[in-house]
Amino acid sequence: MVVRLPSPYNGIIGRLGVRRIRAVPSTAQGMLKFQPATNRLGRPQGISMFINNCPSHSNKCIAPGFFKRFAFESMKINPLLGPSSTTLVKMGALEFKKAFKERQEWRLVTCMWLHAGVFHIFANMLGFAFIGFRLEKEFGYLRIGVLYVLSGIGGSILSSLFIKTTISVGASGALFGLLGAMLSELLTNWTIYANKFAALLTLILIILINIVFGFIPHVDNYAHIGGFFTGFFLGFVVLIRPQFKWINQKHVPPGYVAPTTRSKYKRYQCILLILSLIALLVGFIVSLILLYRGVDGNDYCSWCHYLTCIPTPLWTCSSRCSLSQLDKQVNMTCLPNGRFNSYTLEDPNDTIEMQKLCLELCS
Repeated sequence: MVVRLPSPYNGIIGRLGVRRIRAVPSTAQGMLKFQPATNRLGRPQGISMFINNCPSHSNKCIAPGFFKRFAFESMKINPLLGPSSTTLVKMGALEFKKAFKERQEWRLVTCMWLHAGVFHIFANMLGFAFIGFRLEKEFGYLRIGVLYVLSGIGGSILSSLFIKTTISVGASGALFGLLGAMLSELLTNWTIYANKFAALLTLILIILINIVFGFIPHVDNYAHIGGFFTGFFLGFVVLIRPQFKWINQKHVPPGYVAPTTRSKYKRYQCILLILSLIALLVGFIVSLILLYRGVDGNDYCSWCHYLTCIPTPLWTCSSRCSLSQLDKQVNMTCLPNGRFNSYTLEDPNDTIEMQKLCLELCS
């Protein structure tokens, strides 16, 4: 399932993994557009909360008397009951500038093991229960583990190509990779299944429902799509099964004669495996080259932003704050509600802190 947050928190967290706001500098009039961005799944929540230590920097924490330094940030900061975005960056959240400008590429992997909050963990665990257990039982933890991690990285890469100023944590890309692998596994092992078309239609329906949820605010379909196609191609490579004739001739009882075959796999399985390996290698290499060159996918695809949010009369796809800045002094106005406030920042280039302040101002 994909989760969506209501309008008062427009620009915070929310997809299957959950999303946070991103700050995209406008080209005119000193405008910052604060839009939702990715959040992917991750590390033990307790570690994040221990490092976050909400009572040390805020008097609006949730249950500080009971949880002490493990207290949650206020609902305005994180409605999923979790730490602040600053803490998630310290823990290894994905941010384009840090990952590819400051050469912290490890964030492509660590972001998958972070949680944005308690609700985030719950949503992702449901996904694992319905998808991951079945695949691991049939194919083993090693193959599914490799598929999961590479799909998550694929989702992170595609998201980074289109979202340049954001932080990102969560497992949505990896979970969609498992869905993609289920589809390719069904196709490459087509001959061994009964009720093939019913299984195929059911799986496609589940995938489409999850993709459609990505068109609402706070849901990043870039990571969904990147993870899905990575998992789809990997499924042809790591989830291939031998044909029955080959298995039977290896386990035929004495005195029985089984149909023989020299090939462990069917010809179409081998063709799909080779084509998938080529697609994966080309896709990863080209995408990484574009990222290191600082290419913004939105410059070459004017309609791609609709893949992650389609505006309707019921919602908008971004909440915006206009600002004027003089050294460390920032004057900020929330455009949706007209609220104004002035802030003094220790680091005038700290876009994460600006995201946080805009969110509070617009809440």
